[in-house]
Amino acid sequence: MDKQLQDKVAIVTGANSGIGRATAELFAREGARVVVCARRARAGQDVVDAILAEGGQAVLAVCDVAKKEDIYNAAAKAMETWGRIDVVVNNAGVALVKNVLETEDDEWDMVMNTNVKSIFHMAKAVIPQMKRQGGGVIINVASQLAMVAAPNFAAYTTSKGAILNFTRALALDHAKDNVRVNCLCPGAVGTPLLLNQFDGQDGPQGGLQDLVNMHPMGRLGRPEELAAAALFLASDASSFMTGSPLVVDGGYIAW
Repeated sequence: MDKQLQDKVAIVTGANSGIGRATAELFAREGARVVVCARRARAGQDVVDAILAEGGQAVLAVCDVAKKEDIYNAAAKAMETWGRIDVVVNNAGVALVKNVLETEDDEWDMVMNTNVKSIFHMAKAVIPQMKRQGGGVIINVASQLAMVAAPNFAAYTTSKGAILNFTRALALDHAKDNVRVNCLCPGAVGTPLLLNQFDGQDGPQGGLQDLVNMHPMGRLGRPEELAAAALFLASDASSFMTGSPLVVDGGYIAW
């Protein structure tokens, strides 16, 4: 059976755990050569080593997406190692559990710089190369909270809504360049980061079971389910799709 991303070069940010790790590993199994972007070198190298152990190809780029130079260095790593950039998954992000009155200026800026401005910089870093090689795919990971709001997530929901509309703007600007840009919008996913928020205490929307109950399917998503959705967006299976959100949320926004 042919691999869906054979010989493609993919950059995945926030690839040290959760959705990012699952995506990097799945892409590698599907034939991609993966630049694993992670803030912590040890955690990122663990993912690279896991991919190599399965016979895949991967390199590490230590990358804090809130730093412009780290993003350009990750793109340069792809070019230096494999000479092209076919797919980018902008997965890295942060959450802030505060309402507007509780949010300080520097906290607001931190969320926007990490979640939104990083995607702006990545687009500027990779689209010129994608144009030179005849096309590419960008996948921006937002949230179901790009579509609906939630209490005590003022900066976070704003950033995710911005990601969705920036996705549309990029898609329109570069459709004729054969650069497809889509937005993956997960519901709550059982990542280590999310589960740790509920370690012995309630979260901003109650206990863990309360969060589960907000999803009509009655469970949290699994990282590998979101990785499969990202693979669809990265592959030729979605070749007539650009500027669109793909909502994978267990029915969260259907209530």
